[in-house]
Amino acid sequence: MSQISLTFPDGNARQFDKGVTAAEVAAAIAPSLGKAAISATVDGRHSDLAWPIDRDASIAIHTLKDAPQALELIRHDFAHVMARAVQKLWPEVKVTIGPVVENGWYYDFDRDEPFTPEDLGAIEREMRAIIAERDPVRTEVWDRSRAIEHYIRKNEPFKVELIEAIPGDEPLRMYWHGHWQDLCRGPHLQHTGQLPADAFKLMSVAGAYWRGDHTKKQLQRIYGVAFRNRDDLKAYLTMLEEAAKRDHRKLGREMALFHLQEEAPGMVFWHPNGWTIYRALEDYMRRRLRIAGYREIRTPQVVDRVLWERSGHWEAYRENMFIVEVDEEGAKEKRINALKPMNCPCHVQVYNQGLKSYRDLPLRLAEFGSCHRYESSGSMHGLMRVRGFTQDDAHIFCTEDQIEAECAAFIGLLSSIYADLGFAKFDIKLSTRPEVRVGSDAIWDKAETALENAVRKVTNDYQVDPGEGAFYGPKLDFKLTDAIGREWQCGTFQADFNLPVRLGAEYVGEDGGKHHPVMLHRAILGSFERFIGILIENYAGRMPLWLAPRQVVVASIVSDADDYVGEVVARLAAAGLRAEADTRNEKINYKVREHSVGKVPVILAIGMKEGAERTVSIRRLGEARTDTLTLDAATAALVAEATPPDLR
Repeated sequence: MSQISLTFPDGNARQFDKGVTAAEVAAAIAPSLGKAAISATVDGRHSDLAWPIDRDASIAIHTLKDAPQALELIRHDFAHVMARAVQKLWPEVKVTIGPVVENGWYYDFDRDEPFTPEDLGAIEREMRAIIAERDPVRTEVWDRSRAIEHYIRKNEPFKVELIEAIPGDEPLRMYWHGHWQDLCRGPHLQHTGQLPADAFKLMSVAGAYWRGDHTKKQLQRIYGVAFRNRDDLKAYLTMLEEAAKRDHRKLGREMALFHLQEEAPGMVFWHPNGWTIYRALEDYMRRRLRIAGYREIRTPQVVDRVLWERSGHWEAYRENMFIVEVDEEGAKEKRINALKPMNCPCHVQVYNQGLKSYRDLPLRLAEFGSCHRYESSGSMHGLMRVRGFTQDDAHIFCTEDQIEAECAAFIGLLSSIYADLGFAKFDIKLSTRPEVRVGSDAIWDKAETALENAVRKVTNDYQVDPGEGAFYGPKLDFKLTDAIGREWQCGTFQADFNLPVRLGAEYVGEDGGKHHPVMLHRAILGSFERFIGILIENYAGRMPLWLAPRQVVVASIVSDADDYVGEVVARLAAAGLRAEADTRNEKINYKVREHSVGKVPVILAIGMKEGAERTVSIRRLGEARTDTLTLDAATAALVAEATPPDLR
């Protein structure tokens, strides 16, 4: 039998018979590895241990200690085991698809009766019984006609439709988990007993249209989560409980920050408290941008479709744009405009006014630009996903030689701002060309190379996300981590060689000739609406004093102290603090509880003693103890604490 060479992660290579399986390779290395192995990566492709290897290749053997590969297999196998359990309990149910998603999986079912919470409990029990059976997982490769005939015979029409929609005529991989079978690319574990029976939970049921098409049948989607062990599951469920307590929609009501209503779906009604946070954040960002060399502009919200066609947005983004038709006086047909979904083309129009020289570059134009994008009703979520929002947007027009320096300066600015706002950690992802895009491959090669070289000048700690770039250029995405470990994608830095060409942006170079600048799209917060939602949840509503909408409440203990309460409020307000009085005829403990629910950071309790001694009793949110300071000392301390971080 002919030999093949397999190269391991440490660079060593060994010879094996052609057709050897990864399971045999693992056992040849060490019997213990053969027992612990769950899968392999062969030439960069994650594969089953049972798949034969028939050519020279690189190989890595994985065990449950390898989290990315282990979690992929665990969650994928759980999807199949759940579908098997459902059909065991309700044989008439039709199965469709069950992919792995973040933290778990889902599977869509066609069932006449809705699944209930009690049904989920029954499914979990049946899944554990299947795991206990330790049924082997095996795979076969079938041709399409055989697979279609099999699913017609089993009365599984959704599987037939899936196969018929797969392009090409390549063979299909069929998997069995015990006697239960599914169409799947794999890979999977070796037997059901490898699944951690105490590390999964079925979470919810939701409606889902077949293949995401609202004209097709509505199915029932069961979501589950799974981890490598019980402790990881427990930590995740604890995080979900904490996230529910921090839900910005709940806290938004309690703190009277904002509301949304059906008459303006996806549009935020800011209340005075919420707008105070918004303006404090906007003022902070404006100061930071000014010092960083940005020049603020303002551009129209309604723009003729002609500009969107020239920029490429009309073709690539039309379905997400709000259209405005106007009967222009004397015109034979309606003029079609669009509410801007982003600011980029308008910023080029500002750049294009007047001749630019290479000496004018880099030119940094910033706008707190109001944008509107059509989001489906099912995707909207409080402040996190809306239809109307304001970006902390800016565009840097520069030469190719300036990209690296601008990228480094941006990352420095972003990290400083995130630290000021309470986020010490963030990750960087480089997203490359998507399938739907504008511009030639040569331009994309140049843009991707420039951006990767730029980020490498700052750090090697980044990941590549293939195919996730914007339609006009590659981008860096910045994901910050909040107080309970969740990641949020907020900042972005995008290199665009296409739009300046499409919209005629030019500058005169040192050689006297005309050149197109590179356009760097960048944002730090992303949108004010979403970032404020993130801030609310990160701080559980207990905002830093400089961002808190109601910074200080001065509460009377007895009515005889009302005059001093008014004096204290006036003193604090004169010092620039957001202070208000509470002189209601209520007990002080009642007032403290009420303002604690509203997340007021500081409560000053005032009685006759405080009035006589010109002092205040300070009680901070979440603390039981109180401190007594003179009014002068308390005012000075609170003013220092309430000063925005960039002004300290």
